[in-house]
Amino acid sequence: MTECRLARNPLWSAYETLAMALGLGALAAICLVWLPFAMLLHPLLPRRVGRPLGRAAISAGFRGYLALLTWLCACRFDLSELDRLRDQGPLIIAANHPSLLDAVMIVSRLPNAVCVMKASLLDNILFGAAARLAGYIRNNAPLEMILNTREELRRGAQVVIFPEGTRTKDFPVDACQPIIGLISRRSGVPVQTLLIDFSTPYLGKSWPLFRRPMLPLSCRIRLGRRFPVPADIPAFTAELEAYFRTEMGRNPPPSSAIAA
Repeated sequence: MTECRLARNPLWSAYETLAMALGLGALAAICLVWLPFAMLLHPLLPRRVGRPLGRAAISAGFRGYLALLTWLCACRFDLSELDRLRDQGPLIIAANHPSLLDAVMIVSRLPNAVCVMKASLLDNILFGAAARLAGYIRNNAPLEMILNTREELRRGAQVVIFPEGTRTKDFPVDACQPIIGLISRRSGVPVQTLLIDFSTPYLGKSWPLFRRPMLPLSCRIRLGRRFPVPADIPAFTAELEAYFRTEMGRNPPPSSAIAA
């Protein structure tokens, strides 16, 4: 009832618009501040120095960004369960993907995380230099991606990959791709699932970038099941998808928020 009253309040609507501008502007500012340093350090530093530095910088920047959203933009993030993974060594971290904020939240708590990213983001002028310094991995060449991921896992990194391949279109989860099982099989590293819950599908596939959020926004990441290295990749992929469907089906995004 309180949220319905807020939604009808023109002052609250104005605040939501301001919060959107502050949030997007702050993220762009953080990226721009780090951009010249990342561009300079990437060719100068050896990988064994540059990659940990780049990952730590991104993690710290994202953590500060989420703190700003908490202080100024009526957002609430419950990410404490992620802290249990920090010292657990190499893991393949597989999460559902409801929003553009998913990777930001995960990386903010895992300073040695390596994201598997779209090639267009690695080539993006705003994000690309920082991602390349951190050793993030392109997803456009499957064999190269698997080999690069295996190498990062051997170095002790925690690789973040979204098994749906893109943000969720049909909630609670889209079809999972077999790449997670292939990486786990090739590297011998288990798959740790994460379950991401949002109070609204803000910045989801059907939410335009400049559409104001519905505040307050609550986000939570839960630790899910850890799957052992699979022997049968198709069976593993089907089991992984069924697991996400069961778990996320218990807390679907409000359909009214999608249509609003």
